[in-house]
Amino acid sequence: MPPAAPRPNPLEDLRYWWDSSVAWVNHHWLQIGIAVGAGLVIYFLLSLLRTFALKRAQSAPGQFTLTDIVGRVIHKTKSTVLAIVAIRLVAGYANPPAIILATIQFVFTIAVVLQAAIWAREIVIGLIQRRAAEGHNETLTNAMGIIRLLISVALFAIAGIVILDNMGVNVTGLVAGLGIGGIAIGLAAQGIFSDLFASLSIIFDRPFRVGQAIKYDNSSGTVERIGLKSTHIRSINGELLVISNTNLLSKEITNYAHLHRRRVTFLLNIVYQTSPEMLRALPGLLEEQVKAAGHEFIRSSLVTFSASSLDFELLFDVFSEDFDQVTAARTDIAIRIVEALGEAGYEFAYPTQTTFTAAPDGTMIMPYAESPKPKTAPARTAKPG
Repeated sequence: MPPAAPRPNPLEDLRYWWDSSVAWVNHHWLQIGIAVGAGLVIYFLLSLLRTFALKRAQSAPGQFTLTDIVGRVIHKTKSTVLAIVAIRLVAGYANPPAIILATIQFVFTIAVVLQAAIWAREIVIGLIQRRAAEGHNETLTNAMGIIRLLISVALFAIAGIVILDNMGVNVTGLVAGLGIGGIAIGLAAQGIFSDLFASLSIIFDRPFRVGQAIKYDNSSGTVERIGLKSTHIRSINGELLVISNTNLLSKEITNYAHLHRRRVTFLLNIVYQTSPEMLRALPGLLEEQVKAAGHEFIRSSLVTFSASSLDFELLFDVFSEDFDQVTAARTDIAIRIVEALGEAGYEFAYPTQTTFTAAPDGTMIMPYAESPKPKTAPARTAKPG
């Protein structure tokens, strides 16, 4: 049976490290002094650069601009990180022992990774706040607390994994465990996270905003509030529709806010007794009324022969985003058409039906009594003379 390996003695390791450090200082004191001086100069230059960049960024006008975000990132740069970077840059010149160099490298890795996580957090949060400020989105502003927490947890979890990987720890199992845990949490809160990400999609993609009129599925109304889980829409009839963000994005949405023009359609029913000349002149007459009102005429034509009328279609555009103005324009055009057609001798048709009856032998029978024929005086015969 082989003898058991001797257990390491921490005191002996500490004594060995101390003796190596003392020997290193005694033999390389000049290089150490030069490295310390160079490190101080580097730290001073990095601090001066940070101060200069921070002043330039803070002096720029506006809030939540790209310059403001850069200034916030620079402001979050720690002086400790600058000192560790300076030490790492000059450490190789002093020829330190392997254990000291490894310690410096380890501390440098931790500092840089954590600082990178802080920078990334400030950049992402700054961009989100900038987006919220552009759209004046109260929902996103109120949700910044939970968004900041989620971003911080995600970034620092990644930073922790990177640090452990540089320490030589096998992080494969840890990553797999975090992945399984994330899947479990996602399945448990699937509805909440689905609505949350749908809300962020609405906020950033902006298919509509608060105060805009939209049509969702078979409902129409004005958006009153965009929440983290649901959106409130005030319908045309006055009801408040509360729709989950996931369901809202799963259907086609029509936004009426950016209609620079609105198309209006009229269907005119003209009687069959109208002459062909008048039918040919009708599209031109309708075009005159539309242009006289200051709107854009699209077309007018006979579209079908209905049971009781000849149907003409009129299409024109009203250049306005205000639906009230469009409604007023439609009313004005309708009244103009009624006046013009009445003056030109046109008649509007209304549903009528004529019934014809026949006798059993097929002889047509009038649906009303025939007018009596006028009586004629009997002819007088001449008397023989």
